[in-house]
Amino acid sequence: MEQSQSILDLHPGLVWGFAITVVIMLLLDLGVFNKKSHEVSSKEATIWSVVWISLSMVFSGVVYWVFNQAEGHELAVEKFTQYQAAYWIEKALSVDNLFVFILVFGFFKVPKHLHHKVLFWGIIGALIFRAIFIFAGIGLINLTYLPEMNVFGEPVKINIVMTLFGLFLVYAGIKSWGEGQDDDNEDFGDTPGAKLIKSFWKVSDNYDGDKFFTVQNGIKMATPLLVVVGVIEFTDVLFAVDSIPAIFAISNDPFILYTSNIFAILGLRSLYFLLANFIHMFSKLPYGLAIILAFIGVKMLIAPWIHISSPVSLGIVGGVLLISVLLSIMFPEKVTGDKE
Repeated sequence: MEQSQSILDLHPGLVWGFAITVVIMLLLDLGVFNKKSHEVSSKEATIWSVVWISLSMVFSGVVYWVFNQAEGHELAVEKFTQYQAAYWIEKALSVDNLFVFILVFGFFKVPKHLHHKVLFWGIIGALIFRAIFIFAGIGLINLTYLPEMNVFGEPVKINIVMTLFGLFLVYAGIKSWGEGQDDDNEDFGDTPGAKLIKSFWKVSDNYDGDKFFTVQNGIKMATPLLVVVGVIEFTDVLFAVDSIPAIFAISNDPFILYTSNIFAILGLRSLYFLLANFIHMFSKLPYGLAIILAFIGVKMLIAPWIHISSPVSLGIVGGVLLISVLLSIMFPEKVTGDKE
């Protein structure tokens, strides 16, 4: 891991700039463009996808500019590619969430015009949980370096947490290879997220528009919509267990990791609506994600001896994603059953 200055030290104003941008965009999203619950069209989803990806790319340019001004072109390129690699790794792994989101919405029979509201509040939870995971993770990593030792005749500093993360990601990659969609028959009403909501409130049998709470026979009750939000939040936490350790292999700058992670997550909602009807066209993507997880795990394990630069990591991740998508298109999965 590099020992250069954090972007927080070089330009603290970027923290406020990033925070204000995210808040404004979320307010516009929910308070202006989606004030009333409605079914998101492919056109609207495409526009928002372009907006979020464009914003994330612009911010990566800002990262390059700040480091180029302060520490020169070479480090600026390294930081730029760190951001890009972390962004696309998180984006790719987050796409895997879409498979589960589709199953969750189908299980609870959530009306299509309510999908956006559920995903919006899921994003709010992700903003909080991802910050906790990333900043706590960086702090833990910094505290768990072993004293320098000679291994295979070379002086190295091994990190306990990074080694454990590496082993876990290799295991996760192998386990997910060919695993398929084992969630197809899962009872999402019995998951921890659903149980948590049910432990606090009695849940009504029916939806009440886009409300999270309703009153029946004088009793305040949660609606199934709140249960769905709980399930989505818990699902995101589970997926973060894979994706957050993966980006720790890219950089130790918490701001770069957090901003790239959040921009990727913010664009996930629009990507969901864009791909929901075509998810069968990405049938080979889970295999690509398994390879990416295993690669990042190996990168963590060999880091004390062999450094794989961010540009190389970005190239490998991008190449694997491209090949998996092309194979999905060339050898599409046959769609069976009724389409919804």
